[in-house]
Amino acid sequence: MKEEVENKAAQSEEELSVISKAIELLKTVYDPEIPVNVYDLGLIYKIDYDTSDKTLHVDMTLTAPSCPAADFILEDVRQKLLSIDGPEKVDLRLVFDPVWDQDMMSEEAKLELGFL
Repeated sequence: MKEEVENKAAQSEEELSVISKAIELLKTVYDPEIPVNVYDLGLIYKIDYDTSDKTLHVDMTLTAPSCPAADFILEDVRQKLLSIDGPEKVDLRLVFDPVWDQDMMSEEAKLELGFL
């Protein structure tokens, strides 16, 4: 039982480390038309790391379904996430539910874009 608890604690530590690194890297990905990173824009809906199969699962959206920079942004996100030590695979899903709106942005992003 003690070993099981220790394994869970180590697993959680690994998960938190990978998720923390993912957030750090996502804050370096920008939409070329907006001077705010994708994380602070609220475009990242989910970040989960499954230690059992070493897969990083990320759900994200775009400010608009017809975003002309979609391929560039997605590839930048994928490459940054693949650079993290630990995950062997990245499951990056583009979703549009819920629909993104300005309320999903961080306070810093709203301030940067003049919404505050």
